[in-house]
Amino acid sequence: METITQNQTDRYNLTDLTKYFLKLGTLGFGGPVALIGYMHRDLVEERMWISEDEYREGLALAQLAPGPLAAQLGIYLGYVHYGVWGATLTGLAFVLPSFVMVVLLGMAYKLYGGLPWMQAVFYGVGSAVIGIITLSCYKLTIKSVSKLEWEAVKNRWLLWLFFVIMAVVTAVTQREEVWLFMILGFIYMVVKAPPKWLQKNRQPALSIVFLAGIGFWQYQPDKLIQIGWFFTKAGAFVFGSGLAIIPFLQAGVVNEMGWLNEQQFLDSVAVAMITPGPVVITVGFIGFLVAGFAGAVVAALGVFLPCYVFTVLPAPYFKKISKNNSIKAFVDGITAAVVGALVGSVFVIAGRSIVDTPSAIIAAVTILSLVYIKKLQEPYIILIAAIVGIVIKYFF
Repeated sequence: METITQNQTDRYNLTDLTKYFLKLGTLGFGGPVALIGYMHRDLVEERMWISEDEYREGLALAQLAPGPLAAQLGIYLGYVHYGVWGATLTGLAFVLPSFVMVVLLGMAYKLYGGLPWMQAVFYGVGSAVIGIITLSCYKLTIKSVSKLEWEAVKNRWLLWLFFVIMAVVTAVTQREEVWLFMILGFIYMVVKAPPKWLQKNRQPALSIVFLAGIGFWQYQPDKLIQIGWFFTKAGAFVFGSGLAIIPFLQAGVVNEMGWLNEQQFLDSVAVAMITPGPVVITVGFIGFLVAGFAGAVVAALGVFLPCYVFTVLPAPYFKKISKNNSIKAFVDGITAAVVGALVGSVFVIAGRSIVDTPSAIIAAVTILSLVYIKKLQEPYIILIAAIVGIVIKYFF
């Protein structure tokens, strides 16, 4: 193993790896699944900087620990041969380009958001985003819970129960119950793979669980503290895909804090879809709308710092951790609950965003296009939807 590692590090240095992730963060469209695919193609197959085993370990850690999938995998791959410095530089290089883009878009949004042409653009874009998220929900569901086949559903019925519970709770209450994620994850761990300290007293433990201008520089210090705490919590509960953060953000920034209205929130999701890099960078746009550039920085740090910590700290011990069945079961339970909440949030957002027949048609066509046109990427759909929105608003 030492020889392989040495040969791989001879092929590249930390500067090469940082440049690669800077380029990926600038041009990497398509969301988390596409981004992790690019990393495998470029770093494992073509350049052979990373071994297949190292890549798989990083992907497993990214799926097990909270944090946006693509960003966490990138941080791990930086850590593999260059430790903390590698993780830090690759993480920054990956996130920085899209962060700059969303801040610039936030400036434009604050300047022109009230103009009819901007409203027309986001009328079309917002409807397309509903379609994109709906299809993403389906893909996340069959990947994280099980395929929609009778045997698969029967074998993982408890995860489907968690999924349905969270979908209904989120749709009805229109808020994210993070404590419920933890409880459901713990229940699944106890049922499927109880740790040794629980095995002797499994029944009592189960009983306890079931009972439990543009404002670039304008900001208020108290609000920055609120933003930092809120987005740090969000970053600590994102499992598998950046889209999983949407229900948490929607409940917090719209319903609880009142920082944005529903349309502004949907527009922020649209911004994440049209920029490269990790989808979760939408938090930078939200932070900018709430408290200018300082808000964007604090929001981004809040989400990505837990991602960084949850990757770097367990990395040296991950081979052992990844084999722990109790941890796997705990994450499976939380993931099913998070995906269910995402589905519930789609109902909430769609109910407020699909306001007429044309917007419903745009959402439906978006889903069909992504299903049947295999190489079609989200940014192209967003661009077309923006043009359609302008045409509808100005000519019909």
